[in-house]
Amino acid sequence: MKKALAVALAMTGLAGSAYAADWTPPKIPDPIPDNLTFWGITPIGVLDLGGAYQTNGRPLGAVVSGLEYSPFTTTRNYTGQSIATVQHSALQQSFIGVKVEEPLGGDWKAIARLDTGVDPLRGTLSDGCSSFLQNAGIAYNQQTSNADSGRCGQAFNGQLWGGIRNQQYGQLTIGRNNSFQLDGIAVYDPMALSYALSLLGYSGTNGGSGSTQAARWDNSAKYVYDYGPITAGAMYSNGGNATGFFGDAYAFMFGGHIGGFSAEATYTKEHGVVNLQSAANLPLNSTSLFANISDDQEISVMGKYTWEFGRSGVASPSYYTKAVKAEPLPVDKFTIFAGYSNVRNSNPNTPVTQGDAAGGYLLTVLDNNAFTAARVLNFYWAGAKYDFAWGLSLTGAYYHVNQNSYIADNNSCPATGGASAITCAGGYDQVSFLADYALNKHLDVYAGATWAQVSGGLAAGFPGNPGTKVLQGINFSGPAPGHDISTAAVVTGFRIKL
Repeated sequence: MKKALAVALAMTGLAGSAYAADWTPPKIPDPIPDNLTFWGITPIGVLDLGGAYQTNGRPLGAVVSGLEYSPFTTTRNYTGQSIATVQHSALQQSFIGVKVEEPLGGDWKAIARLDTGVDPLRGTLSDGCSSFLQNAGIAYNQQTSNADSGRCGQAFNGQLWGGIRNQQYGQLTIGRNNSFQLDGIAVYDPMALSYALSLLGYSGTNGGSGSTQAARWDNSAKYVYDYGPITAGAMYSNGGNATGFFGDAYAFMFGGHIGGFSAEATYTKEHGVVNLQSAANLPLNSTSLFANISDDQEISVMGKYTWEFGRSGVASPSYYTKAVKAEPLPVDKFTIFAGYSNVRNSNPNTPVTQGDAAGGYLLTVLDNNAFTAARVLNFYWAGAKYDFAWGLSLTGAYYHVNQNSYIADNNSCPATGGASAITCAGGYDQVSFLADYALNKHLDVYAGATWAQVSGGLAAGFPGNPGTKVLQGINFSGPAPGHDISTAAVVTGFRIKL
C-alpha cells in the first residue's frame, strides 16, 4: 500500500522541471461567451466524450459511467475481456441544467438549481437502474456494463432545489439536494469524482454513506452557514418511496479554511436505504429489481492544502483568447489532498416489505437481513495536483478500502477465508494519474490511466471465484479461497463546460 501511494504522489515531481521552462502555449479561440446569464438564469452543463481501453471489464452499457472502470462493485462480472471503445463521462458526468440567482432586496437572494445527467452516446437520460434489467439473468461473459446508481431516468436525476441565500443568515435549499458527503468529496477528491479514475467518483458508496442511491436526497431541506473562515450545516430528509431510501435521514457538516488549508468533517445517518442486488440475481427478462435494505451511517474527515507559486502582476493581452483588458496573472498551484471515511451498513430498524427504487423501478425482493452483523468499510485516499498557470494540470491519486468480516442472512465468512464469500474481510487499492489541459475557459482535453484491484471478500462472486451464479446453464464458480481481481484502464477525451 505504501509503495502504491509513493508512486501516485511521485508523479507531481515532474512539475518542477516543466515550471522552470515557463512555457506559455497558445490557446484556441473560445466561441462561448463568458456571461450566459439572462434574468438571473444561467444555463449550465458538461459534455464529456472520448475513447477508452480497459484490460478487464464489460462492453459499453447503460451504467451511468458507460464502463465498469472499477471492480469495487456488486456487479462482479469481469471475465478477463479487454475493451476498446468510445466513452462518455470518464472525467465528469455529462449533464444539462440551469442555475438561478435573483436579488430579492437587501442582501437576500432567491436561488435554484436543476440539472440532469445524460448519456450523450445514447441520447438518453442517465439511468443506471435500467442497466440491471438489460442484463437480468444473462451470463457474465455476455453482459454489458451495469451498476447501481441514484440516477435512474428521473427527469432531474441530479439536483432539483430552490431556496434563499443571505450573507449574514446563511443558505437554505429545499428539494433534491446533494448529500453533505457528496459535496465534500467533490472538493477533496484529487480526481474530482472522475468515473474512470476515482473510486469516490465511480462508486456512490462513499457519497451515499453506504449506498449510491442515497447520494442525493429527495424531499430534503439543507442549511449552510458561514461565519468568517468557519462553515457549518445541517440537512434532513423524510425519504419515501422511489427516493433511494424509505426512512428518514439527517446529516451534519463542519469545516473551515485558513490560508491555503481547508478541511471538512461530516456525519450522516440514513434509514431504509436501497442497495440493488446484482443483475446476476435476477431472473432472465426480469422487469423488476432485487435489493438489500439497510440503515447506514458514515463519519468522514477530509482536507487539502494549496501552495501558490509565480509572479505577481497582470497578464498581457496575448495570454487570453478573449482578452481586451489586462487581468491578474495566474499562478502555479500545488495541492495535496487526504481523506478518511468510516461507513457502516446495518439491518434496518424498520423492515421494508414493498416499494420502488430510485426512478420508480419496482422492487419485488427486499432483503432486510443482508447485514445480520454490520458491514464496515474504511475508505482512505490521498493525492497531489499541480496546476500550471498556462493551463496544464497533473494529478496523481491513491485510494484504499478495508472491509470487515461480517454476517449476511445469518451466513458468516467460511473457514477458508479469502474470496470464499462476500462476507469475508477484503481490500481495494487503486492508483490513478491524469493530465488535463485547458484550451480555453470552456474546453479542455485530457488523458488518464488507472489500475485497481480487489481482494478477499470484495473479490468473491467474480467469475472464477466462489459465489457466482449458474447463468444460462454456465457455471462460473471457482474453488475456494479464490484470487484477487484487477483491471487497468486508459482514457482520453475532451470536455466542454458551460
